[in-house]
Amino acid sequence: MTELRLRSAIAAFAVAGLGVAAYLTHAHYAGGPLFCATGGCETVQHSRYAVVAGIPVAVLGLLGYVAFLGTTWRGQTAALAGVCVAVVAVIFSTYLLLAQLFLIHAICQWCVASDAIVTILAVLTAWRFVVARRSA
Repeated sequence: MTELRLRSAIAAFAVAGLGVAAYLTHAHYAGGPLFCATGGCETVQHSRYAVVAGIPVAVLGLLGYVAFLGTTWRGQTAALAGVCVAVVAVIFSTYLLLAQLFLIHAICQWCVASDAIVTILAVLTAWRFVVARRSA
């Protein structure tokens, strides 16, 4: 796969992640109920783990997905930046998933969707880094 296609795929998944994070951010500030098939979304969103240093996790998600978008320019430096963003995102997503499973005892389908998007982005950014290095 070419670097251009990988950059396009990264951008597409980052936009999808932005959609999830935007929905959760809106729900956080609007205070309304979430559409949730698992029944755990409200529990997760109202837990103490939904805010870090006074910032809603959903807002951090928005920033993370914007960071992914910001790494979609051409070149090896941008590819490396994408990998760095992915490492931080995977670590944070893993922490939040473990909190859902073992501390909150509830699962939010939107959070799991975001985790899946972050995982896909991590694979794509790593793949892109390898392709960019070979092209350099």
